[in-house]
Order: sequence, then C-alpha cells, then structure tokens
Amino acid sequence: MTSTKTLINLLKNPVSIKTKSQAKQLHAQIFKTLELNSRFLISRLLFIYNNFNLVHDSLCLLDTLKTPAPPVAWKSIIRCCTQNGLLVESLTCFVRMIGSGVYPDHNVFPSVLKSCTLLVDFRFGESVHACIIRLGVDLDLYTNNALMNMYAQSQNMDMHIYDRFQGFGFNGGREASVHEVLDKIPERNGNVELSSGLAGCSEFIDKANSFTDKFEKRVVSASHDADLDAVSDPLLSSSRGRQVDIHSDGRVNELKPLRSDSVRKVFEMMPVSDLVSWNTVIVGLARNGLYEEALNIVRQMGNVNLKPDSFTLSSVLPIFADYVDVIKGKEIHGYAIRHGLDANVCIGSSLINMYAKCARVEDSHRLFCLLPVKDAISWNSIIAGCVQNGLFDEGLKFFRQMLIAKIKPRHVSFSSIMPACAHLTTLHLGKQLHGCIIRNGFDDNMFIASSLLDMYAKCGNIRLARCIFDKMDLHDIVSWTAVIMGNALHGNAHDAISLFEQMEKDGVKPNSVAFVAVLTACSHAGLIDKAWSYFNSMTKDYGIAPSFEHYAAVADLLGRAGKLEEAYEFISNMHAGPTENVWLTLLSACRVHKNVELAGKVAEKIFMIDPNNMGAYVILSNTYAAARRWKDAASLRVFMRNKGMKKTPACSWIEVKNKVYAFVAGDKSHPFYHRINDALKELLEQIEQEGYVPDTKEVLHDVEEEQKKNLLYYHSERLAIVFGIICTPDGTTIRVIKNLRVCGDCHTAIKFISKIVQREIIVRDNSRFHHFKDGKCSCGDYW
Repeated sequence: MTSTKTLINLLKNPVSIKTKSQAKQLHAQIFKTLELNSRFLISRLLFIYNNFNLVHDSLCLLDTLKTPAPPVAWKSIIRCCTQNGLLVESLTCFVRMIGSGVYPDHNVFPSVLKSCTLLVDFRFGESVHACIIRLGVDLDLYTNNALMNMYAQSQNMDMHIYDRFQGFGFNGGREASVHEVLDKIPERNGNVELSSGLAGCSEFIDKANSFTDKFEKRVVSASHDADLDAVSDPLLSSSRGRQVDIHSDGRVNELKPLRSDSVRKVFEMMPVSDLVSWNTVIVGLARNGLYEEALNIVRQMGNVNLKPDSFTLSSVLPIFADYVDVIKGKEIHGYAIRHGLDANVCIGSSLINMYAKCARVEDSHRLFCLLPVKDAISWNSIIAGCVQNGLFDEGLKFFRQMLIAKIKPRHVSFSSIMPACAHLTTLHLGKQLHGCIIRNGFDDNMFIASSLLDMYAKCGNIRLARCIFDKMDLHDIVSWTAVIMGNALHGNAHDAISLFEQMEKDGVKPNSVAFVAVLTACSHAGLIDKAWSYFNSMTKDYGIAPSFEHYAAVADLLGRAGKLEEAYEFISNMHAGPTENVWLTLLSACRVHKNVELAGKVAEKIFMIDPNNMGAYVILSNTYAAARRWKDAASLRVFMRNKGMKKTPACSWIEVKNKVYAFVAGDKSHPFYHRINDALKELLEQIEQEGYVPDTKEVLHDVEEEQKKNLLYYHSERLAIVFGIICTPDGTTIRVIKNLRVCGDCHTAIKFISKIVQREIIVRDNSRFHHFKDGKCSCGDYW
C-alpha cells in the first residue's frame, strides 16, 4: 500500500504525474489513506486535475468537500473552466467562491471577465466590475485589460443584438420568451451569437432573475466582512451590447444601451498600461466607428515610447478602408514595411482588404502574391475584394486556387464567392459550390443559405431557390427579401406578395430593400392599388423614408400601366431631386407606349442632370424610330456619333456543357453558324404554320419590309435559343440571358418555339425573367 509520505511527495511534485490515469489513481489513494480536509491536499489535487484539463473531475471534487476550498483552488478551477470553454461553470464557481466567504484576488478576475465576454453576459460583467472596485483590484494591469476587452465587445454588439432581435421579429415594445429568443438565434456553436455558451443551459433560466438581483446587490456592496453565504445559485442572464431584462416568467422586455465610453474610462484610470491595453482601446473605438478617437490613441502611443505592433496596424487599417482613404492606408503600409511587419499575415490581409475597398484591386492582388504565407483569411480577403469590385471571374479563379492550395473554405468564403455566380449567372458553377457547401457542412448556415437562394433565383431556377428557403429553419430579413425579390423578378407577383405578408405576420420588420422587392412584384403584375398601399405603409407604419429605388419602382409600375402623365407628376414631386435613373424608367415607358412628346420632356430632365447620358440618347432615338420619325432618329444618332457615343449592342448568352457562348444580332462568326441557321429556318416555318406573324413594327430601321423580317429572325436571343436546342438533349431547359429588353416580336416567337420543341425556355432580360412553356409566358404578356 502506498505510504502517506509517498503520497505527500507526489503532491509536492505534481510534474511527476504524467497521465490523467495517474492523477485519478493518486486521488483514489489519497481518498483511501488520508482525509480530504487539508487545504494543501485539496489545492494540489485540483492543480493536478486542472493541469490535465479534467474539469468535471475538479468540479466533482469541489462538490464533495466538507470544508471551504482555499483561494488557490478556486483560482485554479475558474481558470481551467474558462480555458476549456465551460463558461457558465466558471461564473458559477466564481459566485460560489464569494458565497463561501473567499474573496477573489487579481489572479481570478481576468478569467471571470473573459467568461463574461465569451458568454456575451455584459450585465454580469458590469457587476463583476463593481466587485473589482470594491475589493480594490482595479489597479491590476491584467484585470483592467480584461475589463476593456469586455466593454469593447459589448459596444461592438450594442446595435448588432438590437438588429438581430428586429430581424427575427422581436422589438423593444414586444415581450418575448427567453426560450423563443434563443431558439431563433442561429449558429449556436460560435461565440458571436447571443446563445453562445447558453444553449443547453435551460436549467439556469428559471433562476436567472432572482439570482442576478441577489448577486448584484451583494457584489456591489462587497467588503471583507460581508456575508455572501446566501449567494450560491448558478447564473444566467444576458444580452449583447444591450441589456435584456429577464423576468421571472422568462420574458424579455426592454433593451437598454450600455455606456459607450466604458473602454476609454477604464483606460484613462489605469495607473499602468502596456501594449495590450493600448491595442484594446484602439480596437474598441475602431469597431464602433469612433475612427478619429482611435487614430488619436495611435498617435499618443509615441508619447509613452510604445510602437504599434501588427495587431495595432491590422486594427487601424479597416478605418482607412471605410474612409476610402488610400493615402493614409499607404502610410500604414510604408510603416509596416520599414518595421518588417509587412510579411505578417494579419497585416497582409488587412492591407488587401483596405486596397480592395479603395478600388485598388491590382494593389490587393500584388500584396496577396507577395505574402510568404497565405491563410484562409488572406484568401477570403482577395476573393471578397475581387467580387466587391465586379471582378467576378477573378474571384472565382482565386477560389479555385484556394481549393488547390488545400485551404479549407470557411463560411465567409462561400458568402463572398456566391454573388459572383449570381452576377455571372453561371448555374453549373453555382451548383458545384452548393455541393462544396454541403460537403463542408455549411448548408445549415443561414447566411450561406440566403446567398444560395439569391444565386439560384438570379440564375433562373426560382423553384430551387424557393426549396432552399422552405428548408431553412430560420428566416431573417435577408432571406425573406431574397425570396420575395426572386419571385418578383420571375413574374410570381402573387407569391412574392404572399411571402411579404407572411414575413409581417411572423413579426419580421420589413426594411427598405424588402419594400423595393414587393413594389417590384406589384410593378411586374400591374397591381397599382396594392403598390400604393405598400408605398404609403412604408412611411406610415414603418417610418422608412422612400429612396430613389422606391420611386423608380412606382414610376416603373405607372409607366408599364400606361399612366405616363401620373408617373411624370409623381417623379416631379419627389421629396429629393429625382436622379437620372428614375427619369430613365419613365423614358423607357414612353418608348414602349410611343409617347414621343413626353419622351422629349423626360429626356430634357435627364440631360439637365447628365448631359452625356448614353442610355437616354439611345432610348429617345428608339422612341423616334418607333413613331416612324426617321429624320429625328437619324439626326440624334449623328449627334451621338459626333460626340463619340456608341450604342451597346444587343447580346445574348447561353451556357451549354459548362461553357458560356455569346451571340449578337445577325452573328455569323459562330463555328456552328450553318447548323444554327438551318435549324432556325426550320423552326420559323413551323411557328408560322402555328400562326406566328412577324411584327415588323419592332424594327427601328427605315428599310424594306422583307429586310425588317430578316432583321427580326436573327435577333441574338433567337440564335442563342436555337443553339441550345441543337446542342442539348430533348427536354433540357434552355436558359438565355440578354443585356437588353426582349422585343415584342421575339417574345411572341419564343412562345411558339417553346410549344413546338416541348421545352421550358427561360430568358432573363435587363429587367426580369420570362419563363416560356407550352406556348405561354410567366409574364402574361405584361412586361
């Protein structure tokens, strides 16, 4: 049997215990041989357990003690719980420590404050701050650094939590169950969500209100003579940057903002500060938009002989990115080079992001190539920079290179690259990314699901987009808006309106973009009364001031319905001066309805704002041509030519076997031209037998009637559709994209073609999708 002396020697020399099994064997021998009432034995055993991260064994040992644990033991177990992510247990031990009459010292508070920060429990963190002051520990450097970090996080999340409550249908005036709130917050496995560390801890919720009140009253008045024996229950109460008052019945009521200057106040009261302190206050200010204050702190670092490090620079660079101040950003870049920090991956990623936001993508690319080590953050930075600047092909190229480099994509990677597929409308790439998302386990991520939904809708597959939406467990304002706009653009106006109303019923407050989506739906279906109802409700019920996009949507609605004078008055009475884009919407309607007189007035309005607006000249010229005012049209084109203006040619694209092919009107350059021409002639004969009659009024050139027919026959969208038919198996859906509006004659012809070839043909023009099937179009001939 192991002697008492041997056991004591082992406890005095804990490094001799090499494995978890040996630690438990030692505990068993002590339990059989000695009485566990010695502070020395308890402290040493807990120290050994915590060295092996045996947190649950430590907690069990703590629960079996008959005598109060010594301060060293509490410090050890609180630190171990925090390091192992058992944040609620860490705070519980802290409260039990105070409740047993043992008062924490400066070694305990950094771990406690870290737990509060990771749990997003800033109400409790403020109470701990009060305890720090009462116990005279507020002069400790590491405690103050932890305090500043906590307050910096609370400020950063202040508006985020309010927006997220709003996004999921909660607001300050509506009471909600704590359980309901937590159930609606996604991604519980991360520390950035409200539910971080709280999911699965429902046993704490019922005790939260009474316990928190007890704790706060005692901890604020804590002194070395205070009796805190009554405080021994676990804690759970929380919000992010705003306090969420939890009632005894589990209701969340009021959202209160925390003090925004707490970080600065703690910093200014610190008797001693280090580089971590300065960096923490800089980050806290920068993340909350207090850019000038953050830069002033950076300048003051020199006064105390401190040099900015890589963390400082990577915190400051986003300021210049948001300011789009590339000159100041370059100064930081120069400082990094002079001090040998430019190879740091964090600074490199921040510089890539800064240059990209300042529209200097070439500099971002050059920096990325110079990085000696590229991590996931640097790859994501260059991908996002390319996509944000419209370089979608480049973004996809970098994404492929990242996969080749064996860098595992993160959820941010997919959120960054999905818009590239949506803009390029490359459905096959989108599907490949979708498969990659599923393989990497991100398919239940709400933000990625919203990006997927948007991509499928923009690539012409609204059914799959709706399927993804229906499978989502949670819907925030982004996903609602994406599915509403998707249905609006695909001509499913009533579905879009139904979804909008369902969103309101679910308590999700519509934002400005959601109203643009529902007004677009009304426009594409000619629902004038419904549109006016939404337009007025936006201001009256939700306090959203109409933007140019809302005015443009209503103007488009009135223009499509032929109410051109009403649209003119509506735009003229805008609360802010109308932009050229709003007037262009009406000018396009004048072209469709052949109202030459009003088109001239509208064009004058546009030229007053932008004398070189190419689109206005083209539409006005086409309006003259449609009205057979050939001389006016010709003179306007000569004027455009003299000014060096070139009309954008009509172009259509189709994706066949993972390759995109482009066509322009009358295109004879394609290697399959003869096959396309033969198939097109055959189709023309068939659709004419079915009743198709060419509408030569759509030809805006003063030529002979027969020549007008030939011009119509070889429009770019027809060439693309015929190419798709001859190159894909029977029954395959044909998807075509056109950069301009589909003309009325092509619209009629494609309806006949869809009936003859028995295929669905989806054409996306510059304003909407047309789904042709069995001789009908989803737009109902209203576009």
